[in-house]
Amino acid sequence: MPDLSALKARKFLTGLIGAPIAHSASPAMHEHAAAALGVRCHYQLIEVAGADRAGLKMLLEGVRQLGFAGVNVTYPYKEAVVELLDELAPKAAAMGAVNTVVVRDGRLIGHNTDTTGFERAVAPLVAQSGRGVVALIGAGGVGKAIAFALANLGVAGLRIYDTERTRVEKLTSSLPAGMEAVIAESVEEALQGVAGVVNGTPIGMLPNRGTPVPDHLLRADLWVADAVYSPLWTPLLKAAKARGAQVLLGRELAIYQAADAFELFTGLAPSTEAMGAAFDNHMAERYQAVDAA
Repeated sequence: MPDLSALKARKFLTGLIGAPIAHSASPAMHEHAAAALGVRCHYQLIEVAGADRAGLKMLLEGVRQLGFAGVNVTYPYKEAVVELLDELAPKAAAMGAVNTVVVRDGRLIGHNTDTTGFERAVAPLVAQSGRGVVALIGAGGVGKAIAFALANLGVAGLRIYDTERTRVEKLTSSLPAGMEAVIAESVEEALQGVAGVVNGTPIGMLPNRGTPVPDHLLRADLWVADAVYSPLWTPLLKAAKARGAQVLLGRELAIYQAADAFELFTGLAPSTEAMGAAFDNHMAERYQAVDAA
């Protein structure tokens, strides 16, 4: 058991590496969760676009040397950082994608809380649908995490589509034994006969107004989830709701993955209610600013 009094006396420096990340709700969630626990946390946005291997290595060395408890990693670096870390948690190693890097005794250890967070968020929908087959659009960093989460929940199968077929091939070969995963040649093929569909791509994230699934493929008997949370109601989710489908906003994934990362960084279990309130306030302020501009 951690010494809670000692932990609460500490200040935690954490952050996020990626681009673009100016819109991120992570600083608000982590800092508010810390305050609710009586500890201090500064969460620094580290926006670096187009970093190559050497650039990423330099950033991570800074994280190691500057007293960070850890950092989150987002698009487009979730896969690129893997080979630059000292150690990987088993699930992160299996999927080849990391969204959380923890500093322990000077070592950088990679985890994936997108997987644990999405698993927590989507579990009710998966159970309600009888753990039916799920279509996954996107096999990049977040798509990998979602695939492993769905496998952990025992869905009957996955149909995965990505514009880069090699990504899907790599993902399907890394999934747990016994998980039936089919490579779809199109979005239409991926959605045939499935119980649910998940967008694991950035399509629909502002300023993009696109959708990964044509509206006519959506049905009332589907559940539809989106990893994008900016905007909360993506074109995909709006269209799915209009057709009577059950929907899962990116809000829940954002909150649960943040909660799991916070606990890895600090050793303290945060309140998901506190994180949710911070997320909602951040989004309300952001859209008020957009409307006023």
